[in-house]
Amino acid sequence: MSTFPSPTVTDSTRPAGAELLAQIAAGLAEGRDLRALLDRLLEPIVALAGAQAGAVRLLSESGERLQLASVVGLPPAVQRSETLVDRHCGVCGSAADGHRVVWASELRGCMAHDGTGYFGSGCRRLLAVPLRHRGRVLGIYNLFFADDVEPPPHVMALLRSLGDLLGLALDNARLEAESLRATVMHERQMMAAEIHDSMAQTLTFVKMRLPLLQDALVEHDDTHALKYLGDVRQAIGEAHASLREIVTEFRTRIGPRGLSNALEALVARFRERNAIELSFVNRGLPLSLSTEVETEVFHIVQEALANIERHSQARHAWLTIDGGPIGFELRVEDDGIGARVGDEQCDEGSHFGIGIMGERAHRMGGELAVLPRAGGGTQVRLSCHAPAPAPDRERR
Repeated sequence: MSTFPSPTVTDSTRPAGAELLAQIAAGLAEGRDLRALLDRLLEPIVALAGAQAGAVRLLSESGERLQLASVVGLPPAVQRSETLVDRHCGVCGSAADGHRVVWASELRGCMAHDGTGYFGSGCRRLLAVPLRHRGRVLGIYNLFFADDVEPPPHVMALLRSLGDLLGLALDNARLEAESLRATVMHERQMMAAEIHDSMAQTLTFVKMRLPLLQDALVEHDDTHALKYLGDVRQAIGEAHASLREIVTEFRTRIGPRGLSNALEALVARFRERNAIELSFVNRGLPLSLSTEVETEVFHIVQEALANIERHSQARHAWLTIDGGPIGFELRVEDDGIGARVGDEQCDEGSHFGIGIMGERAHRMGGELAVLPRAGGGTQVRLSCHAPAPAPDRERR
């Protein structure tokens, strides 16, 4: 077994080698599918080296296994036996662990787990090239030789360069996969938040109305029964409309008249549904709020009012906004027993809602605090120095 330095590439390999390097670079620039790129490039690499077969192996997520990703020229039985091997095994292990190109004719490690007789007969020498990027090995590629002819030094140098470029391709694919997972997770969290904020208050109202409807039916109080039935029907209609909006647009729109108008409508709905006396004082919101920030603020207020409705047992509630040119402070308060984190009255859904409020405040660059209110009850306070909206944003 031997390792090779990085000698200078000569003109004799430049046409084929330069073409291979250009193809890999083009694949990286175009964001091509990694497996398709490997399949397309492995055959010319095998031909360049004068080998009979080639294979690319990628490290598993645990980092302890090498998994076959692309193959050229290996018999099917050998492919099956080589599908998954130990990362530290034999020639491949020496290349991966040592971060170096390894050329070997001692193949007893390969013979031990192969069982087909390929190593030692069909393959007499084996080359293992690590696929590296920024000091990290992400896999290896193997070239299988039927004789003892060794590639010249300038070809070995090129094969090593190809390994580094393929390592870059693997790292790009890994980063892209991680970015995709993060995006999907973020979208799921956003969807959960939108459904919770849009539906929780309405369903709570329905839950509170159903016992009243049942009592009215039992007492044959048709007047109140019809009223409660109408309330439930209206709430279900609102819930259905909200759900359709979330599914079709993935967000609740504030509307062309802005956040202040949306909050006034929210307060009006709260007053219609509750005996809790809600005071709304708006001393001015900044004119520079983006649509995204307005949406986050609206849902924070919506959830805070829903918590008052569900948990507070309050008689009075207050929504107060103090605004300036670029920032504001918003407070939602009640004089009830509250539903603070850690209280027995605070159920799992409320914990979830408070967490979502905090995430919304963080996304908009604000600070959220859930505190005891002086004189009893709970205060939800949102402070924000809001960024300016996008230049193309218009209000009708």
